[in-house]
Amino acid sequence: MADEPDDTDELPSTAGELAEQYPAVWEQYSELGKACSDAGPIDDETKRLVKLALAAGSESEGAVHSHVRRALDEGVDPETLRHVAILSIPTVGFPKAMATLTWIDDLVDE
Repeated sequence: MADEPDDTDELPSTAGELAEQYPAVWEQYSELGKACSDAGPIDDETKRLVKLALAAGSESEGAVHSHVRRALDEGVDPETLRHVAILSIPTVGFPKAMATLTWIDDLVDE
């Protein structure tokens, strides 16, 4: 599971700017992400779905888009991604779950 792109030009504008202005900070942040990913037994697809759920719970459209984009690149079925939004209804509430669903569909429907 690749969580950080090799080319900082692939990053959203704010993250890309941080990576360019503070490369040492970006490198350490990337290493932390890798260490967290490698710290346990969860398989890559499940990690991606957990990260999508966390992004949904934090109401971060950018993070939802990022994890959906990566999931699709990794071959995750779009219906699986939509299921994450549906599962979030009782926890984060209907409006937030529906926002997440629309953010998922922004990329699935491209």
